[in-house]
Amino acid sequence: QVQLVESGGGLVQPGGSLRLSCVASGRIFSFNAMGWYRQEPGKEREWVADITSGGTPNYADSVKGRFTISRDGAKKIVYLQMNSLKPEDTAVYYCKLVTPTGLAVWGQGTQVTVSS
Repeated sequence: QVQLVESGGGLVQPGGSLRLSCVASGRIFSFNAMGWYRQEPGKEREWVADITSGGTPNYADSVKGRFTISRDGAKKIVYLQMNSLKPEDTAVYYCKLVTPTGLAVWGQGTQVTVSS
């Protein structure tokens, strides 16, 4: 019954910025963590960043210093601010939520394309 909807993707030039949003809805009262993954064409899905229920952020080395994850706990929203974007960041970005029981819920993804 829990659903995740991502938004904010699009086409941006190298060095530009985008802000992704993920909204959780349905029968959910708490969560262990929310985060972002991405999948490039022809590659496996990789972890980008997450934030715990206590508000602690974690980042993959490839995005550290460029991306910032944040959340609105009351509304179950997680954001990913992406700065200094590179062509290598081009991917479909997916939001993920982990429930207290360990169930993982995924959104449908939003396309981010970084190109001149």
